[in-house]
Amino acid sequence: MTESELKALVSLLDDEDREIIAHVEDKITSLGEDVIPFLESEWESNLNPLVQSRIEDLIHSLQFDILKEKLRKWFLEESDDLLKGMWLVASYQYPDLEFSKLKQDVEQLYYEAWLEFKPDGHPHDQIKILNSVLFNKLKFAANTKNFHSPSNSMINCVLESKKGNPISLCVIYLLVAQKLKLPIYGVNLPNLFILTYRDEAYKQFYINAFNRGLIFSREDIENYIGELRMTPQKMFFEPCKNTEIIKRSLRNLIQSFEKIGDHAKEEEVKELLKYITDENL
Repeated sequence: MTESELKALVSLLDDEDREIIAHVEDKITSLGEDVIPFLESEWESNLNPLVQSRIEDLIHSLQFDILKEKLRKWFLEESDDLLKGMWLVASYQYPDLEFSKLKQDVEQLYYEAWLEFKPDGHPHDQIKILNSVLFNKLKFAANTKNFHSPSNSMINCVLESKKGNPISLCVIYLLVAQKLKLPIYGVNLPNLFILTYRDEAYKQFYINAFNRGLIFSREDIENYIGELRMTPQKMFFEPCKNTEIIKRSLRNLIQSFEKIGDHAKEEEVKELLKYITDENL
């Protein structure tokens, strides 16, 4: 389709006939992501608020469809890359976010930790060094004042603000730790996401990144589960898959949008969750 034909289509977006609008929107969205730069250019040059609004909706619809496809591919083929999964979650709110920028930011955190890290140290001492770098030097902290803010689930926002929820702080901690060759993994607890150090040479222990890297034991988890009046399950003590981490991040995001009353986004993120939950989709 030529540019002049596209412009003619866009000019019809101010029509009052819903059938015409639906036909135009279907025609434009059928062109796929390649049409997005053109739509963005048209949005900037168009002075009609109604047309601008409809262009925004078209761009969002296209970007949302692309995100669903990328998330599905990650779930089926690329789930070993946790950072990529977190990038896709953040892409819902920040569709122009560059994956390479996130990789650079995490690489910088790793470098800061590597400067002080002792590869031959005792695991507890290694964790204390990592805690010192992340929570004292770099000032990462729990976002207790705005716990339900959607930004807490967006890794780019957490890397910038240094404030996050349990799972986003754990993911950043985990990514840096694994670059340092530490056997650290995520653990799904009720109402809390934590980490575990698991290596045959040492007794397994746990880390709470939401509480400045506090080290605790299996017995502490058993007490926590007891206080919740729940029956202990194996999953409360063992490493979880990256897919479970991304699912929980999306559930947190759903809860955040519900809390702030943005039900349209709440429903869209529920749809995203289906793409990494349903094997037969």
